[in-house]
Amino acid sequence: MKNGIENGYYHEITPSGFGLAIKAGKVLFSEQSDFQKVEIFESESSLGRVFTLDDLMMTTEGDEYHYHEMISHIPMMNHKNPETVLVIGGGDGGTVREVLKHKTVKKVVLCEIDGMVIEACKKYLPTISCKLDDPKVEILVQDAIEYIKDKKNEFDIILIDSTDPLGPGEGLFTEEFYTNVKNSLKKGGIVAAQSESPVAQAESVQKMYKLLKKVFPVCETFTSNIPTYPGGYWAWAFCSEDVKPLSYFDDERCEEITKTCKIYNKDYHMARFALPNYLKELL
Repeated sequence: MKNGIENGYYHEITPSGFGLAIKAGKVLFSEQSDFQKVEIFESESSLGRVFTLDDLMMTTEGDEYHYHEMISHIPMMNHKNPETVLVIGGGDGGTVREVLKHKTVKKVVLCEIDGMVIEACKKYLPTISCKLDDPKVEILVQDAIEYIKDKKNEFDIILIDSTDPLGPGEGLFTEEFYTNVKNSLKKGGIVAAQSESPVAQAESVQKMYKLLKKVFPVCETFTSNIPTYPGGYWAWAFCSEDVKPLSYFDDERCEEITKTCKIYNKDYHMARFALPNYLKELL
C-alpha cells in the first residue's frame, strides 16, 4: 500500500512497516510545487483538516498543538530573554504562532523554502497560520541552508521545524548546516530541532544525534506524544553551546502561556527530558 489517499482513506506507512489511516473527505488543495506535492484535505474524523507533503503527514487541525507547543515553549522558556527567533521550515505557521506568545519576542524570521506551503496554509488552515501576518514576523521564501551560511551571533532561539530528511529537507540534516546554525546563535542561544520518531525511525534518530553531538557541546533530547506522527511518539533535540536544559525557567512567562496551551505546562515541561531506556541506548 502506498502513502496518500486511496479508497476513501489517507494512509501513511512508516519505515518500520506500520502506520496510520484517516477517513478522508474533500481535497481542498492539491498541487505540485517546485519542491513537493502540497495537499490539504478535510477528514471525516476529530482531526479536522489534514496537511501533507509528498503524501506524508505534516499536521492536522486536531492534534497540531502536540507538536507546535513542544518545539516552541521548551526551548523558549529556558532562555532568559528571547527576543530574536529564527524558524526554519514551519510554513504552516504553527510554530510562529506559539513563539509569539512570548512577550519578550521582538522579531521572528520564518525561512521556508516552499512559498506554496505558506499560501495554502494561510488559506485552508487559518487556526494554525493565524500569526504569519503579524508585524513582528519576517517571511523569507528561500533555502535555509544558504540563508544561514553567513549569519553570526544573530538569534536567541533557532527552531528547526523541518520535514523528514528526504527531498527538500535532506540538506537540513548535515554537520555543515548544524555548524552554521550554531554560529548564528547569540551567546546563551538555544536550538531546538525536530528529530523524528524513536519508535518508527530509530536509524534516522541515531544518525542525527551523532551529527548534532559533534557540533554542540550541549545536546539533549526531549520527547512527547503526537497522535498522527509515525509511531505516535516524537523527539526533539535541545542544543546549545552553553545552556543546559532546565538550567533556567521563567515561571511568570510560563503562567501566562500555559493559559493559552492545550498540552504545555510547567510540570509537563519538567518531565520532557526523562527518557525511556530504549531511547537512552539509541542515543
